[in-house]
Amino acid sequence: MKQKLYLWIEDYLFFPNVFQQIIAYFLLPLTFIYMLIILLKRTFAKEVDFGIPVISIGNIIVGGSGKTPIAIKLASSYENSCVILRGFGRASKGLFVISNKGEILEDIEISGDEAMLLAKSLVKSTVIVSEDRSQGIKKAKELGCKIVFLDDGFSKYSIKKFNILLRPKDEPTNFYCLPSGGYREPKGLYAYADLELKEGRDFTRIISIKKGEKKVSLEEKVMVLTAISKPKRLLEFLPKNTQLLAFPDHHTFTADEIKEIKEKYQKYQILTTGKDLVKLESFNIKNLCLMDLDIKLEDSVDFSNLKNYIKTYE
Repeated sequence: MKQKLYLWIEDYLFFPNVFQQIIAYFLLPLTFIYMLIILLKRTFAKEVDFGIPVISIGNIIVGGSGKTPIAIKLASSYENSCVILRGFGRASKGLFVISNKGEILEDIEISGDEAMLLAKSLVKSTVIVSEDRSQGIKKAKELGCKIVFLDDGFSKYSIKKFNILLRPKDEPTNFYCLPSGGYREPKGLYAYADLELKEGRDFTRIISIKKGEKKVSLEEKVMVLTAISKPKRLLEFLPKNTQLLAFPDHHTFTADEIKEIKEKYQKYQILTTGKDLVKLESFNIKNLCLMDLDIKLEDSVDFSNLKNYIKTYE
């Protein structure tokens, strides 16, 4: 029941049916108030330059659009890089250095799923979680980092930064802001991006199925177990008869949930994402495989403005 409700909300936010559109219209007064607050915050914010290049990788819709794999791709291209994120879903509060130049210092309860995935993927970088991104940047400088990537930092108006905005391959038919739709900021703010990357035009996702480090083939009966935003997007890479078991974004799986899943889907090949795997690997699910995601950036993407921005700090 919870999974059905979660998927219903996802449809309401992005691709609503007629009934869901009616609900959205009734919530429009709240949406206008929300938009006014966002625009006032942006108008009156004063940018602070921290003396280090800061690149934000963000989006203006609710949930994921490839921020984490893009952050991994870009951060791995620079020496002494640091990725700073809020750390949704973690049991901790405050600032923690999850990894320092590749050495993992905290467990997943402290880090949260995204930060742990970043820490394991970026073997030469530093990963910091902090609700206050400004404090995170100061800590990165203290640790000797030379460039900072903010995961989901577009709305941090008080930080001087280079804004990369990611755009989904399939634009939502619902273009309203919260709570009438899935946009966190007005759609027109794409114009404020220093670089816009659209899936399907500027980058593509490459999926391979792995069991440990070995690539494997898809079996006849497949189920996807995940707790990411917009989980239906995973199905486009899989056979039509694939079953989807989706939990809310950043959900912490319990032993009882996994026991039930093991019993119900013991004859299935269970697939999950990298962000989910860092939470699931301790449960010893024998038929669990990884949907390994890589990002291919098109040669046509012009990074000259980003390179020029970084040079101003050299």
